[in-house]
Amino acid sequence: MGGQLGFYLDQNYCNGCKACQTACKDKNDLPLGVTWRRVVEYSGGTWANADETLAPNVFTYYTSVSCNHCEDPICVTVCPTGAMSKGEDGIVTVDPAKCVGCRYCEWACPYSAPQFDASAGVMSKCDLCADYLAEGKEPACVAACPSRVLKFGEIDELRAQYGDVAGVEPLPDPSITRPNLVLTPHRHAQRTGEGTGAIANPEEI
Repeated sequence: MGGQLGFYLDQNYCNGCKACQTACKDKNDLPLGVTWRRVVEYSGGTWANADETLAPNVFTYYTSVSCNHCEDPICVTVCPTGAMSKGEDGIVTVDPAKCVGCRYCEWACPYSAPQFDASAGVMSKCDLCADYLAEGKEPACVAACPSRVLKFGEIDELRAQYGDVAGVEPLPDPSITRPNLVLTPHRHAQRTGEGTGAIANPEEI
């Protein structure tokens, strides 16, 4: 693979099992409170009037999200020490030797990708399982997905196959950082900024 890498998710068939989240946490031996990949449940609904009978019109869908290794990574822009960088392979990484734990990147990232490791005193984040990629293997999260709805690859190829949608509630406006992410929206998905629902599991993300 020589191009910018990214992730793809089919929201229609993500069932919120969190296997991707668990695999990431296990593979990277992440401490309590640090979760690089999170599964967000978004739900809402209204009442529909059908033949003078009120019926519930509700929805729920899941979005598995981690660092999107953005084209314009705001975490890199705000880092005062140069600890955050985007490599030639497009992967955004943090150098713990340069990181002072100021958490500017955490506050700036609209996806909450960089996370503070209190035990080490520095920031940490998804590096797209660079060690696995070097061995020709998939990232742990992708390999663990039982429904095979989470994929990775060169973003140009993913967009050619699946489109270029990345702005779906509850994710932020993709114009902020230009994430290397492609979604097949759930049939009830709402566009970013037009949502009528709410995150149902805020304590988990």
